[in-house]
Amino acid sequence: MSIHVTLTEVLAALGLVAVAVAVSVWQRVHLEGDIAIAVLRSFLQLTAIGYVIDIIFDRDELTLVIALVAAMALFGAVTARARAPQVPRAFWPLLIALTCAGTATLGLVVALGIFPATPRYLVPVGGMVIGNAMTAAAVALNRLGDDVADARLQIEATLALGATGPQAIRPLMRRSLRSGVIPLIDSTKTTGVIFFPGTMVGMLLAGAAPIDAVRLQLVLLYVLLGGVSLAALIAVALAHRAFFTPAHQLRELPTATPPG
Repeated sequence: MSIHVTLTEVLAALGLVAVAVAVSVWQRVHLEGDIAIAVLRSFLQLTAIGYVIDIIFDRDELTLVIALVAAMALFGAVTARARAPQVPRAFWPLLIALTCAGTATLGLVVALGIFPATPRYLVPVGGMVIGNAMTAAAVALNRLGDDVADARLQIEATLALGATGPQAIRPLMRRSLRSGVIPLIDSTKTTGVIFFPGTMVGMLLAGAAPIDAVRLQLVLLYVLLGGVSLAALIAVALAHRAFFTPAHQLRELPTATPPG
């Protein structure tokens, strides 16, 4: 069984968005504008990427898959960079982290024979890995930047006692890595008990056998956990050096721009 969703049905689902708008107006939280922008952007972005994926599936060329994954890593690094304003020169560590996470993960699942090397499998898996890796890396670097700013005096005292930059910042790196990976770990722990993940729900709606849906979801969960951990590790390992000069002195941190 396949599911065909019409544009009319998509627009009808906006009735549920009206509930969110009503709550915002009723409680005066002033989120109506953000909700409207989120709905419009999600519609335009998903529609556009839907046409792009359709072209990639029709052409069935791995070069197009590589180009799409590279574009997702680039835009992911730009987005994550904005979420870690206190980390100097965070763009390149993020781009390298997302590229490595996407490449290593896709290469591994193909090498192990979990998925064939075709666009129909690599595109959605690559998108999931890059998206989750971006979130984890952004959270880790944001936590690292905040912690360094808060512990500036302690770090400078440690440096004055003869420690190197990496030695002075290592405890903060551990905490930032934990912050980046913990959300997905908690989500993995509660899968099947508190919520059903999107892939499993999609397969069930499409008529797949429940056990097949469960097994595919388990594969994706484990793939995501590995990719997220790798991205957070690489991002923190590369970005922490930018806090220090070659003489192991703590640099002046960028000023965080207030949201809005």
